[in-house]
Amino acid sequence: MYGFRRWLLRQFGARIGKGVIIRPSVTIPYPWKLQIGDHSWIGDHAVLYCFAEITIGKNVVVSQKSYLCAGTHNFRSPGFDIQAFPIVIEDEAWLAADVFVAPGVTVGKGAVVGSRSSVFSSLPEMMVCVGSPARPIHARL
Repeated sequence: MYGFRRWLLRQFGARIGKGVIIRPSVTIPYPWKLQIGDHSWIGDHAVLYCFAEITIGKNVVVSQKSYLCAGTHNFRSPGFDIQAFPIVIEDEAWLAADVFVAPGVTVGKGAVVGSRSSVFSSLPEMMVCVGSPARPIHARL
């Protein structure tokens, strides 16, 4: 049913590449703000919270239970106004299980983010990054 899910998301404005696998338990509010490149994979129970654009490149893995949140609230505002900042996951990156990605973050091409890491600032290309906050620890070989 992956083909049907791709088709359905496209009907709501998502830009989904060919060969993309989006598991049935993935949550995608505001799909018209989502772009996923060819042959990427979105794992079970992932959430792509598209308050702003979320762009996922080609050959990317977003593993199970990961949460990409492109919005937040302005805690200085009495009404906690919503703020939206785009997220970019570049080609060939891998977000391992249960990774949180904050608004405004770019994960560089080929980067690997370790399980249960929290990404609050952009990460460089071709690095293995872990922790909360996630930090580069060594080059991806």
